[in-house]
Amino acid sequence: TTYSILVIFRLSYSCLWQTDYAPYFYDNGPSSTNGNMAMFSISEDTEVGTQLYILNGTDPEGDAVWFGLTFEKGTREYMRVDPKSGNITLIQELDREVSVIQGALTTLCPTIRVFVTDANDERPEFQNLPFNVDVPEDTEAGSSIYRVQAVDKDIGSGGSVNFYLLVDHVHSPGFTIDGHSGVLRIKPGQTLDYETTATHFVIVVAKDGGGQYKGKHQVLTSTATITINVLDAQDTPPAFIGAPYFGYVYEVSLPGSEISTVFAKDGDEGNPNPIHYSITNGSEGVFTINSTSGCISLSTYPVTLRNELYEIHVKVTNELLDYYTMTVVTVRVVDLNNHPPTFYGENGPQSQFEVTMYEHPPEGEILRGLKITVNDSDQGANAKFILRLVGPGRVLRVVPQTVLNEAQVTIIVEDSAAIDYEKGKSLTYKLLAVEIDTPERFSATADIVIHLLDTNDNTPRFTSEYYIARIPENSPGGSDVVTVTANDPDSGLWGEVKYSIYGSRSDLFLIHPSSGIIYTQAWATLDAEVKSKYNFYVKAEDTEGKYSLAEVFVTVLDINDHVPEFDDSLVERTMVIGAPVRVEAIDADAGSPNNIIEYSIMQAEPNNIFDINAETGEINLKSYIKSMEIVQNITKQKDCRWSLVVQARDRGSPSFSTTAVVNIDITEATQVNGPMATFLLQSRDNPMKALGMVAGVISILVGVTVLISTATFLRNTKSNRIMPARRVVIRRRPPRDRKPWTFNVPFRGNGNDSSNKFIVGDPEAGSVNINDKGGPRWSRSKPKPTPPRAPCLPPPSCPPPSSNPRPSERPRPCEAVPTVSGGLTSKVSRGSSQSREISISSDTSRIPVSSALVSELKMRLEQKIIESNSSYY
Repeated sequence: TTYSILVIFRLSYSCLWQTDYAPYFYDNGPSSTNGNMAMFSISEDTEVGTQLYILNGTDPEGDAVWFGLTFEKGTREYMRVDPKSGNITLIQELDREVSVIQGALTTLCPTIRVFVTDANDERPEFQNLPFNVDVPEDTEAGSSIYRVQAVDKDIGSGGSVNFYLLVDHVHSPGFTIDGHSGVLRIKPGQTLDYETTATHFVIVVAKDGGGQYKGKHQVLTSTATITINVLDAQDTPPAFIGAPYFGYVYEVSLPGSEISTVFAKDGDEGNPNPIHYSITNGSEGVFTINSTSGCISLSTYPVTLRNELYEIHVKVTNELLDYYTMTVVTVRVVDLNNHPPTFYGENGPQSQFEVTMYEHPPEGEILRGLKITVNDSDQGANAKFILRLVGPGRVLRVVPQTVLNEAQVTIIVEDSAAIDYEKGKSLTYKLLAVEIDTPERFSATADIVIHLLDTNDNTPRFTSEYYIARIPENSPGGSDVVTVTANDPDSGLWGEVKYSIYGSRSDLFLIHPSSGIIYTQAWATLDAEVKSKYNFYVKAEDTEGKYSLAEVFVTVLDINDHVPEFDDSLVERTMVIGAPVRVEAIDADAGSPNNIIEYSIMQAEPNNIFDINAETGEINLKSYIKSMEIVQNITKQKDCRWSLVVQARDRGSPSFSTTAVVNIDITEATQVNGPMATFLLQSRDNPMKALGMVAGVISILVGVTVLISTATFLRNTKSNRIMPARRVVIRRRPPRDRKPWTFNVPFRGNGNDSSNKFIVGDPEAGSVNINDKGGPRWSRSKPKPTPPRAPCLPPPSCPPPSSNPRPSERPRPCEAVPTVSGGLTSKVSRGSSQSREISISSDTSRIPVSSALVSELKMRLEQKIIESNSSYY
């Protein structure tokens, strides 16, 4: 590898104080990675941040040594050294071809040269761009015409350059290049022709020899375009334009009249030479030609002409070279307007011309298969006529439109899109020639029939951008879903359409590749309850890959295959008079009307007491039932529980139904006030919430008791007196003297007045009355409580909604139970003189939930107070 001196820098050191002996570096040899950095080299493709070397030295006197790098002012610092460790790190990107930094020497610090080795990071660069070459067209094959030069700044194999030409179907393959010298030559056996191709574009590639770059072998190339201009040489004879030529001599023509004009051009268009016209034969002395313009004139009167037809041979010559070309001018002698225009084909007069071509030819293209000549044998104005093309407008155009005597007819394409095989396999036009200035207005017609050949110019198109299909969910696998149709108007194989299906939601479906029938997989099972909507794409493709897409939306129709279901076959509900209870069934069908449920009461004991909302399942008492008294008067057993058989039926076809037994406990809303009562009323259907509240109250009471006991104990321990042990006996009042907790629950108005709340009475604070404004007010008068009595338990068919006691555990009707210190007094109506007082039993699960909760809370509160007082004394 060749080394190049790129960076010269200064290594320095410093000490904490003045010393007699200077520090020195270790010399570990050129291959070492630490020491004095002698003969150190680094590749130019080393990445920034790489640790390059470790400076290593010592001080003879044992002092600490610091390391440093200094660079020449104005130069870039490529490296940085750690003062303590001596680690040298690359901080600037190196470029062997560009960066050269010089440093300065000092008397104390050694100067070290770092060699930067080459990496293959430079591309070959072409010299003297752009490449333009002028080459005469008569240059011999194999001749050298140009030399390409390129320089690679790398050294070694990475700096060597080879050349080759990039040849494809666009660029000329008639050249070759020497890989080493870059000399461009005309390929052997090839010649240049200015008339064929005036300019060649050759792409030359310069490739280096390759080399290492960042650990990988890399070959770099550059490209340039050589423009080769072919210079015209005098090697082509003149050529006539517009041949064949025709001329006419009329009976009224005079000597010197122009009969016809020929026109020729030098074949060497790049550098044309003057040309000369002359008549070599056939004029018989009656016709002359202008040697410069090529105009042929009559030199005598028409009456002296002996022939009706003359063929004049005209020669055009290059004045500098011995190149010439011959043509024939046909001159017809015309005396009367007795000839109409006539269309000629290759074999004479013709009235129909046919041509076969592919559809959609390029606009401006000439229908070369039609060889039509139109001629009027008359002379002068009698032979002047116009050409018209009769047919679909602006599709084809005829040239020329005005003709004198004779002309070649050219038909040019104007509208490519209208020439469509799918619109018609052939096109027919009328070619009309009509004289302009003659009284006779002679005319002629010819049929132009264009037979079209088909091309694959159409894409299959679906009849709709999307298809909507519906299929019942109980359809078996392999059922047809929908048929998609795509049309390709092309003929033959180009018009055959192949269908395919794809999309993330198309797994359950297949499509017939020819018919377009979409059907379900043989194993597919549709379930509207699982998934009712599918959409995917179908593709219609012809044999050449042209295609179009359409989207398919499939809806799985729900079938009534699920029966409405209640949560349980036995439903327990507690009904407060004036408020409904609700039962609910669920139908798992996917859509209406299969999942729309109608409720009805099939059986009730006794009958005709409940109504049910057919849509919501809400069960209400009949409108005339407004109190518990009416409810208890309906049945002889005075029962508060009714059993209903409720049916839930869906609206599907066929319709399915199911029934459930609904046990309803009927109770009456009581009027109480206060936050506790409100809470209990709200918790009548949630006993656990009420029990949680009771547990909270008990916890607070226990905490208060513990605090009082602690305070008393501390007070006694601080006393210096020794108290004799004594027993304090508290005499309890006889039961008749104790004042129980009573709940006066008067009804205000009807039992269905939901705005009334509980009214709680406290024997110590006085009774609670309802003031005129409906709010509670306290009274200090202590009414004499009514002695409690045991209530009659409800019948066994009346369990509370929050529990399901076993039949063996249900108490018998009218069984007396001991009362707790509380009672409920209920007034049936305002005008009633009798009141019923219900004593709260310990088995609160047998009374209505709201009364039972109030009783339970008061009972536990009273017991807790008694226990606390007992433990205190």
